[in-house]
Amino acid sequence: MFDCDGTLVDTIAIIQESMARTFTQFGYPVPAIEKTRSTVGLTLDVSISLLLGRDGPDEECREMMAYYRSLFAEVRSDPAMQERLYDGIGPMLEHLFLRDDIVIGAVTGKSRRGLAHMLDVHGYTRKFVVSRTADDCPSKPHPAMVLECCVETGIEPAETVVIGDSVYDMQMSRSAGADAIGVSWGYGATTDLTTSGASAIAESPDDILNLVLKTAQ
Repeated sequence: MFDCDGTLVDTIAIIQESMARTFTQFGYPVPAIEKTRSTVGLTLDVSISLLLGRDGPDEECREMMAYYRSLFAEVRSDPAMQERLYDGIGPMLEHLFLRDDIVIGAVTGKSRRGLAHMLDVHGYTRKFVVSRTADDCPSKPHPAMVLECCVETGIEPAETVVIGDSVYDMQMSRSAGADAIGVSWGYGATTDLTTSGASAIAESPDDILNLVLKTAQ
């Protein structure tokens, strides 16, 4: 099961621009990109509440989330703001898609619409067998995304690996009883990924392929 933002696609420019416009609209200082980056992977309402320094999402956070979502597609339509696959991700996924013994899924803080757009743009709509988004489950690190995907596919958590770039991915995976692989090219520090439960750190998409195939043996 793959996380998306920071793992498969580089979206920080789109996210930061959308956050900047949202915070400006509501009269708040624009959060530093480092702070925004640290919340990627969480559901949007939780991310906004953290950036505002609040204990959890309140009504204003939800209003800001709605505004963010209303302009996200416009920001994303800018040619300079594309959801680009990280180098090597495409070939790695294509190799995994050919395996009959591996089921590919997505567990993401994106909205259902956002995930559908990403999969469609890259031609993966029919290749990701199962998915859970921010519209379906509580925010990471709650294990619901992983557990629900396991129930839907009939695959045990112990036979599942979550691949992501954030501590929330690692914590979610471990809470669900699944394995966790961190990636070095995303938005989280590799030392944090390791201390949060990553059994290995992939330095390249080829490393993901090798680690997953080893697990599948």
